[in-house]
Amino acid sequence: MASSPAPADTTLLTDTAPLSQLARWRRLPARERQLVASVLLLLPLVDLSLRLLGFQRTWRWMARWARPGTSSLTEPAIEPTPRRIADLARAVGAGSLWPTTCLRQALVVWLLLRRRGLQPELKIGVVSKDPPLQAHAWVEVDGKALDPDISGHAVFPRIEPPASVPRDRQS
Repeated sequence: MASSPAPADTTLLTDTAPLSQLARWRRLPARERQLVASVLLLLPLVDLSLRLLGFQRTWRWMARWARPGTSSLTEPAIEPTPRRIADLARAVGAGSLWPTTCLRQALVVWLLLRRRGLQPELKIGVVSKDPPLQAHAWVEVDGKALDPDISGHAVFPRIEPPASVPRDRQS
């Protein structure tokens, strides 16, 4: 029986230790390094698409590209959890030279999870206590938010994926 490795350090990309970002990246498991590289490439692509095409058209092309693949989740010790993928995307977004927002990060996380055969849901909510209006975007899997910063947000109605995304379940 193979023992599962210790969970990866969640501060590897965001801690303030004197290690460079490259040194922290090298300390990540190989699969997480691949994810970080994917997020680094996808964040600017999603940002440019949102700026040039708008949300609806960006959502449509992402839905076409996000066809569920063969999930490799049969090896949980190798494949990062959905929460870990979201944490890595947040860390990359926070440390990126390219300006990112929660919407861009959530879209990237949605895409990566969808490509792994999961059924993530994009959520957008607001806090309307005091002006200005504060909005936030996040991803949920099986009804569980992958973002710890959603408390106090009133969720907008469900955002339906474009027609080109096959829905395996109805909410």
